[in-house]
Formats: sequence, structure tokens, C-alpha cells
Amino acid sequence: MFGKRKRALRAGQPAEPASGEQYDTERAQAMVRIVLTPLFGSYITAITFLDGFQSASLNAVAAYFAAYMPVSFFLYWWIIRKPGAYVRRRALSMGGDYTAITFGMSIGGAALLPVYSALLWVTVGNGLRFGVRYLVVSTLLALLSLAVTTYFNSFWWDNPYVTLTLVMTTILVPAYIYALLKRVQESSNAAQEANLAKSRFLAQASHDLRQPIHAISLFTACLRDTGLDREQKQMVENIDRSLHSVSGLFRSLLDISTLDSGRVSPHFEVVAVQDIVDEVLTQNANRAEWSGTTFKLVHTKLHVRTDAALLTTILQNIVSNALKYAPGSEVLIGCRRHRYGLSIEVHDRGEGIDEEHLPFLFDEFYQVRERGDKDIEGVGLGLAIVKRLAHLMSLRVSIRSARGRGTSVRIAGLPVVSTPERTRRMKPDRFASPLEGLRVLLVEDDEDVLLATATLLRRWGCVVQAETGADLSVAACDLVVTDFDLGGGIVGADFIQEVRRQAGRDIPAIVMTGHDENRVREELGQQDIPILSKPVRPSELRSTMIALSLGRQRGKQVQAVV
Repeated sequence: MFGKRKRALRAGQPAEPASGEQYDTERAQAMVRIVLTPLFGSYITAITFLDGFQSASLNAVAAYFAAYMPVSFFLYWWIIRKPGAYVRRRALSMGGDYTAITFGMSIGGAALLPVYSALLWVTVGNGLRFGVRYLVVSTLLALLSLAVTTYFNSFWWDNPYVTLTLVMTTILVPAYIYALLKRVQESSNAAQEANLAKSRFLAQASHDLRQPIHAISLFTACLRDTGLDREQKQMVENIDRSLHSVSGLFRSLLDISTLDSGRVSPHFEVVAVQDIVDEVLTQNANRAEWSGTTFKLVHTKLHVRTDAALLTTILQNIVSNALKYAPGSEVLIGCRRHRYGLSIEVHDRGEGIDEEHLPFLFDEFYQVRERGDKDIEGVGLGLAIVKRLAHLMSLRVSIRSARGRGTSVRIAGLPVVSTPERTRRMKPDRFASPLEGLRVLLVEDDEDVLLATATLLRRWGCVVQAETGADLSVAACDLVVTDFDLGGGIVGADFIQEVRRQAGRDIPAIVMTGHDENRVREELGQQDIPILSKPVRPSELRSTMIALSLGRQRGKQVQAVV
């Protein structure tokens, strides 16, 4: 997206905002046409009426503008039905505008001299809305219109100073606007570069900080199983809770930087709504217990076509807010079927939000703060991420809240699939089976993370071959657990492919990464490899490993039967 924006700016075209709040220039210019056409049509009709309909030329112009009105509405309808930037449509619209104005000025005499204002308005409007290239083309068309008018209109020919004034105005006004647009574009480019630098910094900082937090989380899980007394276990629990809060902040920073970079694009598939809800509840089970919050769930068997990962992120951020701002209350999650699709709703019974704050809740870094409020974790990015992701998937997110009555959030516009032929499961089924004897090939370039992960896996009964880079001696294994970046230009996808090639079969694999999941998924090119975002919670890693292990065992049993 940002590459497109930079190319547009260099070409002198206004870029669309990255935030999803797009200003539809085509539609706006079409609306100007709808306003101007009847306005000048009414003026011409009035002049014709005062003339007693004696002038054939005025009658012709009035008829022409009356005929051009449905054309204006057709162009507006066309843009609504098929939005976007289409050069041929713009050329057709500009040709129609200048033809109508030129026809009116050419045969209308002195009475239609005011139509020149429409000529200047259209010329400036094309430049401001579509960029400097269109401004230059529009100016040339306007000068051509004046030349044709001067040739056919005796009033213009007999008053050369009036004509010269209009010609100079047609040149000087666009020239001044051209200079201003150039300066705006230079400032826009500088701001874009600064924004890209900020996004790169956030992404890199988030990734680098995730590594030690991930290692601490794993070491904490190992420490919990070392026979601690009650007080020590409570301290470990407090550390784990703090790490969970920090990891949530890093997820928000990574999400917002990824959205800023424009690398996020939805991948739609058929998904069971209940799988998404269950996954979010599983992710938030510990936080709900810590905050004394209870979930009340209305189950559904419906399926929708959506991007499962992005929808999970949206719902996760909304539920996370409910846990933060309505601790100790009940949170209700359910679905409603509407005429235009399905909506997922989250209702809490917290303190609620004053009406004055509601218009700003989706702004970046905006947090509701009242005098004397206690500190709340986070930096105010959750709902901003929700808004951007919802826009990417053409969903609508709305919030209703009242002080003392709680808050309700609705995600609307999910297309329902009546009979899904193939459904993606959000996560493999979780089992309580042990991992005793599972041979795991663990690859991680960070030695602290490698040690912490290997220690944890061995405590679970796994036989671990731990390696720090891509230059490995690959032993027989049942499961590959790898980082995404392995150094030396090698990524986890390359290593998994090499291990599977040497083994002659598709060995199950797990990728743990601090990068954006969509980027990693695109690199992997496979949907069957789970991607866990760092910091990975030990319970999440364990359940995923058990599911893959059981899947492998079932496969062996089927082969044995055959």
C-alpha cells in the first residue's frame, strides 16, 4: 500500500489515506458536476425565459444542459457502483464537462459569460482532486475551450481585453495551484518517509523486545514446575501476569506497524464462528481469572467467509478491552443474524463510557481518562487496530455505551455461508495427552530463547535436539519447532522444506516468530503449519505440539491398517 502511495505522490497524484478513511475523489468531483449542471441550467433557462425564447442559440444551450443532467447522474451512479480510479472514466467525464461549457460559452453570447466560472471551477477541481498531471491537462483543455469560444462568439471577439483577462486567469490560477500542489506533495513525501521510518522502528523494536520476553516467559514456566512453595508460586504467577500485559503491548505495536506498512491483505475462507470465539476465550482464560471476570457465551453453529486470523485479532482486542475496563463483571459474547449478514457482539457490565468519549474511541492512542482513575495497561491502540482491520474486510464496528450500564461492541457485515464445503479449524483440538518421548528438532538463533525452550520441552518429556542456526546436522525427529529468522539468509520455511526433503515425508512443524503472521504465512506457503506469535505462552505451545503429535500417530495407524 505504501509503495503505491509513494508512487502516486511522485506522479503528482494525491494518495489515499492508509488508515482506511478514504476520500473518494471521483465521487466528490461527480457531486460537483451534479450541483453545477442544474445550477447553470437554471441560469440559462432564466435568461432564455427573459428573452422570451426568441434566441435560437440560447434555446439550444438550455436544451443541451437539460440533456446533460441525466449524464451527470449516470456518471455519479457509475462511480458508486464501481468506485476507484479509472483513467478512461475520468477522461470521459472531463470531455463531457468541457464540451458542455464550451458549447454554452460559444453560442450563448454575452449573457453566458458567467459560465466561465464553471470552466475555472472544473479546471481547479480536477487538479486538486486528481493531481498535477490532471491540472495540466485540464488547463490545456480550458485554453482550448476559450479559443473555440473566441472563434465562434462575436462578443468575445469584439472585446479582446475581456478575452485576454479570462485567458490570463485560466493560466495564472492553475499555475499558482500547481506550485502549491508541488509543495504539498514534497511535504507529504517527507511525512510519508517519517511515518515509514516510525513503522519500521516499531516493528523492529517490537520484534527485538519480544525475544527476551519470550525467553522469560518460558523460563517462568520451567520455574513453576520446580517444587516451589506457596509464596514462591504466587511470585511466579505475578511475573507471568506482568509478562502477559507486556506481550499484549508488543502485539499492539506489531499490529499497528504492520498495518502502517500496508502488508496486510485479507485471505478469505470458510470459518466456523464458534471456533473463532472459542479461540479468543482460550487466549483470555487466564486474564479473566485474574480479573474475576466471567464469560457468558451464546453458542452458534453458523459459518462465515472471512479472514480467520484478522477476525480473531479484532475480537481479541474487543474482549481484551472488556477485561481491562470491566473487571469483576460478566462479559456476554454472542451472534445475531441480520438482513446483511452476521454480527458478533460483546457486551460487558462495567462502568461504561461517557458519551463525549465515544466519537474518539477508534483514534490511535486515545484512552478514556478521568481524574482519579487508576492506571490501565495499554497505549490506546486496540480499537484503532480494530477499525483498520474491519475496514480491510468491509466490516462495520460500532460501540454503544452508557455510564453505569456497561458497553456493547458489534462487529457487523460477516457474510454467512449456508452449507460450507470446507471449514478451517482455528486451532487443533486440545488434548491432555503427554509428550513423553516425542523427538523434537528445535531451531532458534537466540541462545537464551533456545535454552529456555529446550528446558521446557525436556520437562514435558520430549527428546530435544537444539540447534542455533541453519547450518545443522539433522537427526531423525517427529516434530520441528523453529524460529522464522535463522540467520545467513535462511528462514524457517527453508529449513522445514530441507528437513522434509531429507526425511522423505511431511514432518509436522511449528513456527514461532515475532513477525506479522501474514508475512510468515506467505513465506511458508502452507496452511498446515501452525504459526505462534512471540511471546508464546507455554500452554499454547504445549497444546499445539500435542495436537500435531496425535495427528501424526493417527496417520501412522491409518497406514498400518492399509
